[in-house]
Amino acid sequence: MLKHLCAAIMTVSVSTVALADAASVQKLLSQKHPSLKIDNIQSTEMTGVYSGFVEDQVVYVSENADYILAGSMIRLKDQKNLTKQLVMNQHKTEWNKLPFQDAIKTVRGNGKRQIAIFSDPNCPYCKKLEVELAKLNDLTIYTFVTALKPQSIAPSKQIFCEASPTLAWNNLINKGIAPKSSKSCENPIERNIKLAKSLKLSGTPGIVFSNGSVLTGAYPAEELESILKEIAQ
Repeated sequence: MLKHLCAAIMTVSVSTVALADAASVQKLLSQKHPSLKIDNIQSTEMTGVYSGFVEDQVVYVSENADYILAGSMIRLKDQKNLTKQLVMNQHKTEWNKLPFQDAIKTVRGNGKRQIAIFSDPNCPYCKKLEVELAKLNDLTIYTFVTALKPQSIAPSKQIFCEASPTLAWNNLINKGIAPKSSKSCENPIERNIKLAKSLKLSGTPGIVFSNGSVLTGAYPAEELESILKEIAQ
């Protein structure tokens, strides 16, 4: 009993020290650079280096608050991008509350794994992400068509007037073939744009994983596969 109690006290003490260190860095920043707003200061695996957020960007601060760095922190032993992990942990949503009825559903293989994509048909990085997604198996993809570019609005709305919105979307994003129908119909484009803003997605493509983690950008298939496997564990 005493042994367990001592272990618990040591755990609390270590946690308190870590919090105190992060708090002291935050205090030093406020004293030395009062106009610089860095939130969520916390320790990292690298001694003397702390992470924080300037709006949605991860930055790293020295313990004396004299230096700041922007970029990715990679753990060499397993090549894990710790910066990406910070971003994923910072921005989360409730997966089950996403309005999937407004998305185009694509199922590959058994579709057991799930991912949501916010995509603009005229976004070059969205096109790049589509190529990477095509390399993944056993995946259900919910595509929230998010027409942010003016030239994307009309064809994006027309997708939902087609007999197969999934086929129409694939033709538009992968081949540049716009829907031929000129009729108007109910579509979720405005709702999808509002949803993207509520998730703090600053642009497209946006990615939401089934654990609620949110990322922005076109990631290679290997990285997406790694994240999907980690979520499944």
